[in-house]
Amino acid sequence: MPTREGLAGRPRDDGPQGGAASTDGGQHGIEQAHIPAGTFTMGDSSGDRNRADGETPRHEVVVSAFDIDATTVTNADFARFVEATDYRTEAEQFGFSAVFHLAVAADPDELMDPTAGTPWWRGVRGADWRRPGGSRSDIEGLEDHPVVHVSWNDALAYCGWAGRRLPTEAEWEYAARGGIDSAKYPWGDEEVDDGGWRVNIWQGDFPRTNTLEDGYLTTAPVRAFAPNGYGLWQAVGNVWEWCQDWFHPATYRRGTTAEQRTVVQDPAGPETAQSRILRGGSYLCHVSYCNRYRNSARSQNTPDSSMGNGGFRTVARKREHP
Repeated sequence: MPTREGLAGRPRDDGPQGGAASTDGGQHGIEQAHIPAGTFTMGDSSGDRNRADGETPRHEVVVSAFDIDATTVTNADFARFVEATDYRTEAEQFGFSAVFHLAVAADPDELMDPTAGTPWWRGVRGADWRRPGGSRSDIEGLEDHPVVHVSWNDALAYCGWAGRRLPTEAEWEYAARGGIDSAKYPWGDEEVDDGGWRVNIWQGDFPRTNTLEDGYLTTAPVRAFAPNGYGLWQAVGNVWEWCQDWFHPATYRRGTTAEQRTVVQDPAGPETAQSRILRGGSYLCHVSYCNRYRNSARSQNTPDSSMGNGGFRTVARKREHP
């Protein structure tokens, strides 16, 4: 995924702007899935890992009970936040965001040069959460689709208003597994098209032709397909989901030598880094390009970056008792 800096040089120094964030609960109304306390094996079990992402070694993690959104935050949810706070996303402040080339809906003079190495991404002036394809698009009829073009900083601002927080990477993976430890996908190890499509990813010849066998070129409604065993909808596919943690490819290797190896309780990731964790893959994932539509898959981007396939879900600020 392109970074903000990769699309347009160095990012600005000023942070998100808008109404003051509330800490008293806001108007967050998304159905909650209760995740019981437990222990799971974190990391790649299928051998399909992208080695630079740091999905190994596998290790045992203890997670306290918590409540998490059953779906990603939708356009309608985010609109309520913006209406209450007058918040302006970073895409709106910078004046552009990253759009997949087949989803662009903008005038030619609004297109920026293709991103080096990933020419299917275009920086589009005027693209933001209200206009996901550019100035010639809108979200009418997409109220129940995931909000996109939101940066990590934007997601954090929503959390502040809603009295919520982003999930840690460990919480996200534990919840995505749906109670099935060591499986490749939220439903188990069966492939995504075994018996019918289970997830919104790319089908066909990436990045040129999508056969739309799952029904969608870009985002799907947040309750499309079926929930996992914990009641989470589309933990993989559809949109990437921001997590709280900083990203480092060596996170799992630290403290996991034979002498040091212990069960980790509620890990929170590195203290600092350059990028934040993204989980779950998106509608652009394909085995030939991005096979990260798996429980253990990791990705990352800078906190101020936004893109047409990135969103988020939130968790309750305080963990629940087991």
